Amino acid sequence: MNQYEEIKQGEKGAWVSIGAYLALSALKLGAGYWFVSGALVADGFNNLTDIVASAAVLIGLKISQKPPDKDHPYGHFRAETIAALIASFIMATVGIQVLIGAVKSLFSSEHTIPNLMSAWVALFAAVCMGGVYIYNKRLAVRINNQALLAAAKDNLSDALVSIGAAIGIIGAQFGLPWLDPVAALAVGAIICKTAWEIFYSSTHALTDGFDENELSSLRKTIAKTKGVKSIKDIKARVHGSLVLVDVIVQVDPELSLIESHQISDEIETRMGRKHNIMSVHVHVEPEDVEESENLSTEKQ
Repeated sequence: MNQYEEIKQGEKGAWVSIGAYLALSALKLGAGYWFVSGALVADGFNNLTDIVASAAVLIGLKISQKPPDKDHPYGHFRAETIAALIASFIMATVGIQVLIGAVKSLFSSEHTIPNLMSAWVALFAAVCMGGVYIYNKRLAVRINNQALLAAAKDNLSDALVSIGAAIGIIGAQFGLPWLDPVAALAVGAIICKTAWEIFYSSTHALTDGFDENELSSLRKTIAKTKGVKSIKDIKARVHGSLVLVDVIVQVDPELSLIESHQISDEIETRMGRKHNIMSVHVHVEPEDVEESENLSTEKQ
């Protein structure tokens, strides 16, 4: 599959998330009101907001599939990263709401005891969202898609929220109402932590940040290419799920234009084969003989 076909595959995951959220929010809200469970009702409204996050991911994936144009010569792949960034804001909002609700519940003097059936509904929802998380994570890793991976992490957060709601409901049955806010505090903290990780990763990519260890690995691969005397400069950045590399290599000044071009082709081939990087811009320069001799003298 090429990049556009992979993004098209990612749409399936977004639709699975939206379908699951629609069904589970209706189930939780209905069961929550019927069995008088505030935790389950809150979880249902949480899933309604998650539909917005999944829709943002879906829109981002669709925009990413637009081919390059006059204004976007590199394509629209960064729409994926923007979608992941939006998802992180929505997750953070949900996480903060869970934390605020937990603190209020912890210091509340009134506690209602919901029907135990609502706990089973919450656990059923947690299992469903766990399945959606596994599906989306595997698909995101297979097609290397940041937006879908963010959606998968959101799925996991919702599974944890449902588990927290179930713990609170079960705790209330045994006269331990404090279990609900304590579990909610832990879940809220996990959601906020996940939102921060997605936010950091997205903003790092959007500001052309790149992992130093990965850049060092790319440098080693290029340096081992036959005919490359030295690497004068190397830069890399993330464009959606693509990695774009710009490198300046120095070669023997006696080489012909064709031989220098062959070295460039070999670098591109090795980067694609070893690192799955298909966009490499190679600039070839003649090796500075004087500088090379000075370096050799210093080493002696």
